[in-house]
Amino acid sequence: MEGMNVKTFMAKAESIERKWYVLDAEGQVLGRLATQAATILRGKNKPIFTPHVDTGDYVIVINAAKVRLTGAKLDQKIYYKHSGYPGGLKETPYRKLMANKPEFVIKHAIVGMLPKGPLGRQMAKKLRVFAGPEHGHAAQQPEAFALK
Repeated sequence: MEGMNVKTFMAKAESIERKWYVLDAEGQVLGRLATQAATILRGKNKPIFTPHVDTGDYVIVINAAKVRLTGAKLDQKIYYKHSGYPGGLKETPYRKLMANKPEFVIKHAIVGMLPKGPLGRQMAKKLRVFAGPEHGHAAQQPEAFALK
């Protein structure tokens, strides 16, 4: 290997071509759907992946209201938020959250799997979640993504 001058490829932000993908959440397990969506958003499914550059594609998740959980999580899973004041912990069961804001459940799971900091927030902006089968992004010509 002596004398070889092989450069490591680094993607540049302005040279990245972004695609739009549609993921159908109907009947999918929440965590398994979220990991695949996070992988696409981060760009790890592309050969040009560079850790410090947002190389990911856009993700549209439809039928968020029909996502499922395994086991007894439907009644046991609880989402927490805190007001910042003493005694200000609020608890919301999964079943109630799915009835009121099914988009939040998927968004929360996916964004939690992205890097923390400015780069992760930039990646999270490329995520669109819809409760039903309709989305307003036909103009972007999204491709259906086959979930594993």
